[in-house]
Amino acid sequence: MYAREITITNPMGLHARPATLLVQKAGKYESNLQLIKENVIVNPKSIFTVLSAGLGAGTTITIQAEGPDEKHAVDDLCEFIASLKE
Repeated sequence: MYAREITITNPMGLHARPATLLVQKAGKYESNLQLIKENVIVNPKSIFTVLSAGLGAGTTITIQAEGPDEKHAVDDLCEFIASLKE
């Protein structure tokens, strides 16, 4: 298992467009992925769960993965979230 913590800095948070892109990125990986916000586990491969989690600006989440590409998956999703500007 591999995990990293990241704070969402995008002023708009993970609204519909970046959430859709996140789900598409997460879907590329074989590993079991989870976003964890205050002990709530979200499936990043499901647009419904990502949008319903309320991942706004300033929210700190843990991205966790277990599987053959776990490190690459977590690092890629963290880099994506860090790069969001709108």
